[in-house]
Amino acid sequence: MHWPNNARKIISGGKTMDDLQRAIARRKNNDPEFAKTFDKGYEEFKIGVMLKEARQSAGLTQEALAEKLKTKKSAISRIENHADDIRLSTLYNYAEAVGKKIQLSIQ
Repeated sequence: MHWPNNARKIISGGKTMDDLQRAIARRKNNDPEFAKTFDKGYEEFKIGVMLKEARQSAGLTQEALAEKLKTKKSAISRIENHADDIRLSTLYNYAEAVGKKIQLSIQ
C-alpha cells in the first residue's frame, strides 16, 4: 500500500501513519473480507485526496473552483470527500479547471 507523501503525519494518540499501515496490514491478513473492501475504499479515498491536493496546489479554494466549474462549493466538497462514484466527465472538467490532465490505465 502506498500513502501520499504528506501522509506521514502524526495521527491521534501519538501514532504515526507507519503504525496505521502496520495495523491495517495485520487486519487484512486476519480478515479477507476486510482486505477486499478496504482496498476498494482506499482507492476511492485516494482519488479524493489527489483531487483536493491538485486544487490546493493550483491555489484554489473550493469556492473558487466551484465558480470556475459553474457549480456550488458543496458539489466540490462532495467530489473531494466522496469520489467513489464520480463521472469521468466531472473528473476531466475538475482536472482541467485546476490545470491538470487525467491519465487512465487499465491493469
